Amino acid sequence: MKELRNLIGGELRAGARQRWFDVWEPAAGQAYARAPESGAEDVEAAVEAAQGAFPGWRDLPAADRARWLNRLADLIERDLEKFAHAESCDTGKPLSLARSLDIPRAISNLRFFAGAATQFASEAHAMETGAINYTLRQPHGVVAGISPWNLPLYLLTWKIAPALAAGNCVIAKPSEVTPLTAAMLAELSIEAGLPNGVLNILHGRGAEVGNAVVTHPQVRAISFTGGTATGRHIAAAAAPLFKKLSLELGGKNPSLVFADCDFEATVEGTVRAAFANQGEICLCGSRVLVERSLYARFRDAFAARVRALRVGDPLEAETDQGALVSAAHLDKVLGAIQQARSEGGRVLCGGERARVASARCRDGWFVQPTVIEGLDASCRTNQEEIFGPVATLLPFDGEDEALEIANGTPYGLAASLWSRDNSRCHRVSARLEAGLVWVNTWMLRDLRTPMGGVKSSGVGREGGFEAMRFFTESRNVCVKY
Repeated sequence: MKELRNLIGGELRAGARQRWFDVWEPAAGQAYARAPESGAEDVEAAVEAAQGAFPGWRDLPAADRARWLNRLADLIERDLEKFAHAESCDTGKPLSLARSLDIPRAISNLRFFAGAATQFASEAHAMETGAINYTLRQPHGVVAGISPWNLPLYLLTWKIAPALAAGNCVIAKPSEVTPLTAAMLAELSIEAGLPNGVLNILHGRGAEVGNAVVTHPQVRAISFTGGTATGRHIAAAAAPLFKKLSLELGGKNPSLVFADCDFEATVEGTVRAAFANQGEICLCGSRVLVERSLYARFRDAFAARVRALRVGDPLEAETDQGALVSAAHLDKVLGAIQQARSEGGRVLCGGERARVASARCRDGWFVQPTVIEGLDASCRTNQEEIFGPVATLLPFDGEDEALEIANGTPYGLAASLWSRDNSRCHRVSARLEAGLVWVNTWMLRDLRTPMGGVKSSGVGREGGFEAMRFFTESRNVCVKY
């Protein structure tokens, strides 16, 4: 069994309580590592280390902070294959996806915000009365990044990189379900020579170490990505302490398919949007809304494409769909499919636990990619986030009905629409209640653009200078001359 460690003050340490929890490989259904069950004592040590490191890190020239971020990126790039294999084993996702998306994006996050560190500017406002205002943007001090299990290194670096670039010191709390690449990042930060205490990584469960991070009075800002229920708890716990919050939460994202779309590209794009990473991406388009005149043709082609997805060992090159992240999540997804059946849904394909031929994966947590039709837009299946390889098909008549269905959930994270009519694309995009809208594509990301949701999908924005602003405090200075 591998034994993971916390990173505190530049040292790898076991938890202060000397308690551990098992880390499981989803494809095999077996524990392969253990990690520290950290608590408030470890948070206190990490905050103390971060506070001690903050003055020196804050006062470094931005170009020097950028060099540290680029050094970390270089080391991950050197070990890309090792990181990709670890991410696949830890999450159950196909190795090909970790190799082509997760780890390269983590590298890009570090490099992007290394550049942002040297380009971040602020505002100046001249007054006709003979004065000038300028805005200073200064780091908060100690900040926290709490990341989810579905894109572990990808989303952890999405928080760490801008926080460090802006001059903060960081307490990072990866998901206890998928801690491996965070532990590897801790080792690389030591190899890189990152100043002690600048980056601290704590493993453990949200109820203990996560809650201690959120409520610590010296942690001034928190960036969280995860479920809406947890985000609600964090908001309630942090509000009395007036902490700055960025919460990127759940989604029930629609894909709007109009009859004039590029049919083949749309089928391919919406299948990818629904089933990438086994549907375990908050941006996945799990509700596929199709104009009625195209519905029958699209339904048949969509279901056929989903049936062709190969569920298998994530380490095999031919695998399209890997394992779900945990036994508990497997049960949740299978329960959601049963709920859909009880609501009158017709399962067009999938709907069951998948059995994989590989002996290594005989006890793994696999679900068949599932497509369901015949459900009302207001039913639980179409209102609640499933976060698995399950998509529903819903017909609509005209733009107004499409928008009514698309906007008719508590969520508002992302949407995609598929049409050759440019006027419609702009018109519908402006009326969608979502933080991100893709037109004739999905998951095409420019790191300069804002990322975040509305309604129960969160508050605040990440990405580009939005992230740099979040991790800094603004101060206006007015000079009369």
